[in-house]
Amino acid sequence: MTSDRKSSNSQLESPAQQTLKPWWQKHAETIRIVAIAFVLAFLLRTFIVEPRFIPSGSMEPTLQIHDRIIVDKISYQFNQPQRGEILIFYPPASPFIEDTSKAYIKRLIGLPGDRISIQAGKVYVNDIAIEEPYIAEPPSYNFRGSVTVPPNSYWVMGDNRNNSNDSHVWGFLPKQNIVGRAVFRFWPLDNRLGEITTPKYSTINSAIKR
Repeated sequence: MTSDRKSSNSQLESPAQQTLKPWWQKHAETIRIVAIAFVLAFLLRTFIVEPRFIPSGSMEPTLQIHDRIIVDKISYQFNQPQRGEILIFYPPASPFIEDTSKAYIKRLIGLPGDRISIQAGKVYVNDIAIEEPYIAEPPSYNFRGSVTVPPNSYWVMGDNRNNSNDSHVWGFLPKQNIVGRAVFRFWPLDNRLGEITTPKYSTINSAIKR
């Protein structure tokens, strides 16, 4: 019985002993929880989703300046980008782009193999004028002839067609430059809050099957 008491007493620490402990030992559990939270947040932001804000009006009226959105970064690891989705990406090197380290946001219009032309305020994909109720106004520029989107590349355009630095200026977007797609608007808390949907287009025959 005496030995049990001694063993029990030896496991107890006096206030003086507790005071001498380093601060990280005193708060070890809290530190572990915070560290795990940081690791999870890092993995989530790096590989799965991340918040972004809209810095310009190139996607108006769909996305407004200072809107906050959620970007899905994992879907394209398993699926191909679809026409009409809103992409977040880093632009390719071009004389028309000052800083390629800043992410852009545009709508995907042309898939690999598609023929693109712009005439009389309409965008044509494979000689079919696509219906675009989401744009601010029809493009006031023409695109002579047509271009064919190469493999592993895309044609992207801003919904604010006449105020957007996009594929009609600098060309095709390489697939490897894509960060993800916009899926949810979480700010501001108005009637636009919610899922960012992909428009349905009339059947457009692609020049090649993906």
